[in-house]
Amino acid sequence: MSDAGLKQAEAGFDGRKFARRLSAGPGVYLMRDSDGTALYVGKAANLRKRVSSYFDARPKIERIMRMVARIRSIEVSLARTEAEALLLENEWIKSLKPRYNVLLRDDKSYPWVMLGTDHEYPRIAFHRGGKDKGRRYLGPYPSASSVRESINLIQKLFLLRNCEDSYFSHRSRPCLQFQIKRCTAPCVGRVSPAEYAGQVEDALLFLRGHSQKVITRLIARMERAAAAQHYEQAAHYRDQINHLKQMQARQFVSSGNGDLDIIALARLGSTCAIEVISVRGGRSLGQRDYFPTQAEGHADAEVLQAFLGQYYRDRRPPPELIISHPVEQQGLFEEVFSERIGRKVHLQPRPRSHRKQWLELAGRNALNALHMRSSESSRIGRQFEELAGLLDLDEIPQSIECFDISHTSGHKTVASCVVFGIDGPVKSRYRRYNLKGFTPGDDYAAMREVLGRRYRKLQKEDGHMPDLILVDGGKGQLGVAMEVLADCGLSDIPLMGVAKGPSRRAGYEEWVLQVAPHSLQPGPESAASHLVQQVRDEAHRFAITGHRGRRQKAVVHSVLEDIPGVGARRRRALLTHFGGLQGVRKAGVEELTGIPGINRQLAERIFKALH
Repeated sequence: MSDAGLKQAEAGFDGRKFARRLSAGPGVYLMRDSDGTALYVGKAANLRKRVSSYFDARPKIERIMRMVARIRSIEVSLARTEAEALLLENEWIKSLKPRYNVLLRDDKSYPWVMLGTDHEYPRIAFHRGGKDKGRRYLGPYPSASSVRESINLIQKLFLLRNCEDSYFSHRSRPCLQFQIKRCTAPCVGRVSPAEYAGQVEDALLFLRGHSQKVITRLIARMERAAAAQHYEQAAHYRDQINHLKQMQARQFVSSGNGDLDIIALARLGSTCAIEVISVRGGRSLGQRDYFPTQAEGHADAEVLQAFLGQYYRDRRPPPELIISHPVEQQGLFEEVFSERIGRKVHLQPRPRSHRKQWLELAGRNALNALHMRSSESSRIGRQFEELAGLLDLDEIPQSIECFDISHTSGHKTVASCVVFGIDGPVKSRYRRYNLKGFTPGDDYAAMREVLGRRYRKLQKEDGHMPDLILVDGGKGQLGVAMEVLADCGLSDIPLMGVAKGPSRRAGYEEWVLQVAPHSLQPGPESAASHLVQQVRDEAHRFAITGHRGRRQKAVVHSVLEDIPGVGARRRRALLTHFGGLQGVRKAGVEELTGIPGINRQLAERIFKALH
């Protein structure tokens, strides 16, 4: 792809003259205002014709007129094909977030089911974020709950482990999962690697939608077990088959092994909601609602088209997409999506039969989500408005950040920062901080460290500063926060401490302020009090979760893991033979050498490390 950075100075920008210099080939254009802020990103099969259309004499809608009046420069990038331009357009929209494009607000990466195939006994687990080459990922799923439901099914049907590798390697007897028949206890050798590999293979077939193939395999195993008079094993396979058939009747929505997404748009006033229902292998994986921003002034088909480009930017589209509105560039999307997955993709805006019913259901769900969001947004808006009045702020805050500290007797200290906006929590901007380097239990030092790290980094990266900062605590914590912000040159940001009320009763918190009257107690009837309580509780939850995670890691970590030459198998052999870490500590060098795989040199190293 060749790039052309074609710009005009702000003074005397002539859009018509600029457009005449452009190529008649395909490409992407970016319009900016006098401050260099991105206004709009678009693509065109003919750049010259498309860009010149913004500056000709033909009448245009008010939104376009406002945008054109602000244009002071345009950048273009040429593409080989219109399909290539479509991909580049969505890359630019994702990174620049122009104010006149319809934007898909997608705060989190999507969840996956992960199989740890880099281990002899693979574990099944929830995964979000980057991927490792040695593991297998299935998805993405529309929501975290749909992933957890799938993992729950896999444990019930195929008895795969879900414990961390560090926990697995230290077991000397089966855990509760084995007792409730959710695992075959590979940690203590209750199942052979070959048998467990068969469980994994069945689970993979099921997750890929080949449930009937799994049932056929189980029937064959049941018959072999019955013929060999292994009746208990045959009964186990029979129960698995029955569970699978019951699950099929309950969850499967499509005959065969169909993969498709059902996408419906609903509008309420100037706001839109788009519901996506994902079906893989004929099984519904769940649904999720999206609320595109800056959709006002765009037709429903335009909003849906913008959504398709951004939604499938990082996802593999299924072979069939059922959509609620015909999109202008259906053929182009089918071409791009088909090339991506290596098979034909079809967009169906006018489905029939049961597919039409699914689309109508998705549309009703989207409209219901809009009504619920409208009610919630109105409530939160009133809360923000009342909060601004109580704190005598010049403007209603658009962004609130709240900090909390969690530890156990000063150890494994974790600080949290949560962010709330007019639309509620902004989880993509949540942060946790593992704190150390100060006297354990010194909450003031902990607050000083987390605030310093947070706002120095935001300043360095030119990040989004909040309009109001809350700290969990009273005058001491507020004083520390004031010092840190002063050091960062951010004294203009309003601060407030949230101290616990009498007997820690919810709703009776004391607001500690920087200026007179220095404290407020709005009480449980105040809408603003409900907002502050919600934000503070979310910060507390987020900090507690992080602290528990650090504490759990410390619990399952073994000193054996720090000894060179002692891998997972040797640790398991030591712990099994001596009945736990205390038994290993009591063992002498001669006893340690009696364990297969441990020579005298390694035994001496282990003994030295433990003493």
